Amino acid sequence: MASPLTHLGDMPIEVFMRDYWQQKPLLIRNAFPNFESPISGEELAGMALEETIESRLVLENGESGPWELRNGPFTEEDFLSLPRTHWTLLVQAVDQWLSEVAELKEYFRFIPDWRLDDVMISYAADQGSVGPHYDHYDVFLLQAEGKRLWQQGAKVDETNPRLEGTPLNILKKFNAENSWVLEPGDMLYLPPQYSHWGIAEGGCTTISIGFRAPSASAILEDLAAEVAMGLKDSLRYTDAGMEPTKSPAEVDPESVARLQQQLAEWLRQPEKVTQWFGAVMTEAKYPDTVALDADEAADWREQMPKGMPLVLNPASRVAFSREPATLFVDGEALTAPLTFAQQFAESHEISWSDIETYPEIANFDGLIDQLVAQGTLIYPPEDF
Repeated sequence: MASPLTHLGDMPIEVFMRDYWQQKPLLIRNAFPNFESPISGEELAGMALEETIESRLVLENGESGPWELRNGPFTEEDFLSLPRTHWTLLVQAVDQWLSEVAELKEYFRFIPDWRLDDVMISYAADQGSVGPHYDHYDVFLLQAEGKRLWQQGAKVDETNPRLEGTPLNILKKFNAENSWVLEPGDMLYLPPQYSHWGIAEGGCTTISIGFRAPSASAILEDLAAEVAMGLKDSLRYTDAGMEPTKSPAEVDPESVARLQQQLAEWLRQPEKVTQWFGAVMTEAKYPDTVALDADEAADWREQMPKGMPLVLNPASRVAFSREPATLFVDGEALTAPLTFAQQFAESHEISWSDIETYPEIANFDGLIDQLVAQGTLIYPPEDF
């Protein structure tokens, strides 16, 4: 198993996290020396034929107009009818299907696992791109095959005009501040909202390691609903000690400040916030993919004593917290011994020796049964 990176090029990870992470772009030449792509463009196209895999095609000069977006699954005829240049195939969550791609995530464990979204891989024909745009998340763009010209522009937001007539968020105006040609093993880090535009120079493959960050509106909406369920109806807005009002029609600043203070007090439940946050950040990106394997390890009580371990489904997510001691798996907050929760969250595996150490997890209808029943725990896939 790969180890987390200690340096990005010559830069210590501590320096990167202090000076660059979520702050400014960084080009890392030869980040992965002698890098060989774990997948070819043809193999990526083969994945895009599958119904269970999310894939997209972007054509700069499509049949329906500029920057046409097509969603998979595709057919072989779809690929045979593509033009020779100016198109890109994108396949999401390739790490769920190929062990060589999943292993790349290990290098980035200097960032919490629950921040990682997925590993998306794109193949672009000559001059292919997805247009000038920006993302709301951090991303490492690792060049896998061929060459790609990356142009990086200013930090932008929703107020910057978009190109009309396409479902893609193409920026109407883009001015490059930096420009680099990346070759296999080179990597570009981009924080959220930095505009960028990658154009293939000949056919090329790019691996995108993206990180999830829920929006403020989603956090407030979901957390407020979670906390509200536990509040008594008798807990109300109060204003004891209020001065006599001089303007009875006014919503005065003092009342607003009082409400803000009370909201902060209602939300000040660290255990509840921890359990909500852990559950939200481990929700599976594709829950249906997890459910596909729900019956695979039903006979684990017979197989595990023979040396057959159970492993985390590649489509699943797991994390743990110390206070309160909780195991988070696929959006669920589960009670488990702290040392076991930490070990499983870090190793993604359960063996017979774990059961001997923590026999309670093997109770009927207990933790392992629950995780097997929902497809979170499976036998190691042949590819993994």
